Amino acid sequence: MKVTFYTLFALVAFAANSLLCRLALANGHIDAWNFTGLRLLSGAMCLGFILFITTNKKVIPNKAAHDERGSWRSSLSLVVYALCFSIAYVELDTGTGALILFSAVQLTMISWGVFSKERLSNVQLLAFLTALAGFIYLMMPSAKTPSLIPGLLMMLSGIAWGVYSIRGKACRAPLKATAYNFARSLFIVPLILLIGFSALSGSSWEGILLAVLSGSVASGLGYSLWYVALPLLKSSQAAVVQLLVPIIAAVAGVAFLNENITLHFIIASAVILGAVLVFLKAKSVPAQH
Repeated sequence: MKVTFYTLFALVAFAANSLLCRLALANGHIDAWNFTGLRLLSGAMCLGFILFITTNKKVIPNKAAHDERGSWRSSLSLVVYALCFSIAYVELDTGTGALILFSAVQLTMISWGVFSKERLSNVQLLAFLTALAGFIYLMMPSAKTPSLIPGLLMMLSGIAWGVYSIRGKACRAPLKATAYNFARSLFIVPLILLIGFSALSGSSWEGILLAVLSGSVASGLGYSLWYVALPLLKSSQAAVVQLLVPIIAAVAGVAFLNENITLHFIIASAVILGAVLVFLKAKSVPAQH
């Protein structure tokens, strides 16, 4: 029962990041720069508090977590992800942005596996190419596709998060590493806020609150519960359940922002998410010794 609760909360939190960002930016409550700065700041504070509690209660094994303090490269990936994410959501619909982000993350991680000479079965290779084709279809020019620049920025955000995820795969204490990476991101926050200083006067309390909720609840608490659930899930289960995030985000966009789910989005979602699901379920070719 616990693993179900933690998993569902984390998935809703991931989708909520898209919704909160879109709510704040689409309605002009705050600009993308200040939203990002406040998100990183509140995320670092929340994760630091959670880390303090879990470390004192020995929820995180000290032996495994002793040297797990993230890295500057991972922190840079985190900043690129968060900033591009916010700027892109000025124009993108909630569900479309989440689908581009998720697709870019998955394709980045799969591509890294191929680059690292991971042996794929024919089914996996076909699924990967199908997912790539679906992503190209999603981004193809038409009246109902996302604007090119915001779409590319969200794709860059997904690539950055994919890189962050790849670098974090070897972490023995991912919560601690993430907390340290958020803390390192604070060095760039003053610059982000300085760039957005001229727009700060136009920020409302609603925008500030949405940014803080995105950083503390949707990011900090969401990541924390996800890392609690991960050891209780099989790797394939963890990967498959994340397919729900773009769908949850799209439904939330319809419910809270009156956004439309277009046929173009439905087709692209079915092709990309279906192909990724097949890829995750298919078995790799055993390495030959």
